[in-house]
This record gives sequence, C-alpha cells and structure tokens, in this order.
Amino acid sequence: MSETHEEQPPIQPMRVGIIPVTPLQQNCSLIWCTKTMRGAFVDPGGDLAKLRQALEKTGVTLEKILITHGHLDHCGMAGIFAKEMGVPIEGPQEEDRFWIAQLNDDGPRWNMEAQTFEPNRWLEDGDKVTVGELELDVVHCPGHTPGHVVFHHAPSKFAMVGDVLFQGGIGRWDFPRGDLKDLVDSITRKLWPLGDDVTFVPGHGPISTFGDERRSNPYVGDAALKRGLPV
Repeated sequence: MSETHEEQPPIQPMRVGIIPVTPLQQNCSLIWCTKTMRGAFVDPGGDLAKLRQALEKTGVTLEKILITHGHLDHCGMAGIFAKEMGVPIEGPQEEDRFWIAQLNDDGPRWNMEAQTFEPNRWLEDGDKVTVGELELDVVHCPGHTPGHVVFHHAPSKFAMVGDVLFQGGIGRWDFPRGDLKDLVDSITRKLWPLGDDVTFVPGHGPISTFGDERRSNPYVGDAALKRGLPV
C-alpha cells in the first residue's frame, strides 16, 4: 500500500501586516521574521494603540522601528513609541534631518501628536537593515524628500516605498527640497531595476507591483515617460 503525501507550501521568511494610521491613513507596515517572530514597524506615524494591538495579535516581538522619510504622518510618533518599547530607530537618510527637527511644530499645525527625535542610525544607499534573521536592502530615493529611503527584501520580492511611488501615482515633489527629476530618477533608475515582480506597499493606498506601474502608471509608466516628465 502506498502512502500519499500532500506537499505543504514553504513558509515565507517574511510576513507583512499593513495598519493604516493617522487621519491621513498612512500605511504603517509591521514586518516580521517568521523564523524568530521578531519584527519591525515601518513608519509608525501614530495611532499607537493600533500598533500595540497588532503586536499582541501576531505575537511578534518588536525589535526596531524603520523610517522611510521625515514627514509627520510617517514618523510623528516614532520617537515616542521607540522610548515606550525600548527599541532603536533606523532611518531615514540624514538629508531628512530638517523634517524630523520640525515635528514639534508640524504636529499642532496638523492637529496631530508629534515629537522630534534622533534616529539611532541614519541610513545610506546600499546599507542593510536586519529584522530577526531577515536582511533588507536600503535604497536612497530622493525626490519626495531629500532623505527618503526604500526598504527592499529581495528574497520575498517585496518593498516598502513610502511616498515615492503609489498605485497609479507618484509622490509630491512640491515640498521643501523636493524635486521632480530626482523623484523620477529614483523610481526608474533604482526601483524598476529591482524587478517587475516586486510587490510594494506605498505610503498611502493599495499595494501594487513595479511591473503593473511600468505598464500603466500615468506618471512613470514606460509609455508615459516616452512623452516626457509629468508637469
């Protein structure tokens, strides 16, 4: 008598949960190493009660906080949360220092709680960050802000791109030290080469893939760029 063995799908090394936070519905991501159950929040801008609930629900032990850029909805409460949880903050690139320095003023302006902080580690293009046994690549992608970084986990073909790229859109470039050419160069020269099959979480809205955006994005899709830069 022969036995039938049903193959089980392999356990993915990284899992991701998306928790929209702040009145701006910014996509905070909880990423974790499935082997160690150690994780990181990417851009915990606010609504800390939601983030604590996510940790409790998943059983993840928070190891660090990762920041893509210095805007209020992405990191306004990161310093407060890091102190509460006793974890370090890594990112963004140091050109965003001026944005983080003005969080105390930006909070009241937007009627949101925010506090200036100093990251434990500023990041540079080509750096690596670890979460449990995961290793993510840091890609410096200026244009929306000068110090914006993207976190890419190559084995999972997954990236957290902050406000660089959206489903059907790109980040604003009209903020201080924003630049349209830098933004388009970041997307086309740094993100597209990572592969069409990379799924990404944007700072706002639904997830997409680089391939889908190359085919259909009205700003940086292949067809759109043949017509010239967006205005």
